[in-house]
Amino acid sequence: MLHILYIIAITAEAMTAALSAGRRDMDWVGVCIIAWVTALGGGTVRNVLFGHYPMSWVEHPEYLVITAVAALIAAFIASIMTKLKKLFLYLDALGLVVFTIIGCQVAQEIHLPYLIVLFSGMITGCAGGVLRDVLCNEVPFLFRKEIYASAAIVTGAVYIGIEHFHGSEMLATILAAVVGLALRLLSIRFEWHMPKFVYRDEWH
Repeated sequence: MLHILYIIAITAEAMTAALSAGRRDMDWVGVCIIAWVTALGGGTVRNVLFGHYPMSWVEHPEYLVITAVAALIAAFIASIMTKLKKLFLYLDALGLVVFTIIGCQVAQEIHLPYLIVLFSGMITGCAGGVLRDVLCNEVPFLFRKEIYASAAIVTGAVYIGIEHFHGSEMLATILAAVVGLALRLLSIRFEWHMPKFVYRDEWH
């Protein structure tokens, strides 16, 4: 089930990434690269940091095909996608929790400490979007006021806690996904934001 959700998530992430590439007037190669970086970048960054190989897209090259096709389709139906903005926000929230849980599981498989497991989940969930924004010359979504990284941290914490105390990976996955998804969707619905640090230097 988690694998199916993962495929849905990378497809949705690739499609929304294509729009970011389009706003920067990129050609079809740029569109595909931005899609790959967004959909698969989080797991890639995680694996590089922890020396965990092979990369998911090396072991499963079909992920490159799926995300590239999704991005190119998005480029052709961009006008329709803008009308489905809310749907893709929901799918992005789904991707966040799915990537986070997978990131936690990968770190557990290589027997990393709990704090690093949590960090692994957050990196997997968020790093792809950061790379996309950097390449598109935008302030990364993660660093703005949205409850995004916070939702990833809560998702990972719920997963780790339940898996540790109850011992059931399935239960931990389900509850972590429900809690993380609920938090992210509620933050979108009610426009919950993280406190911002605003500083203006008056020294000249």
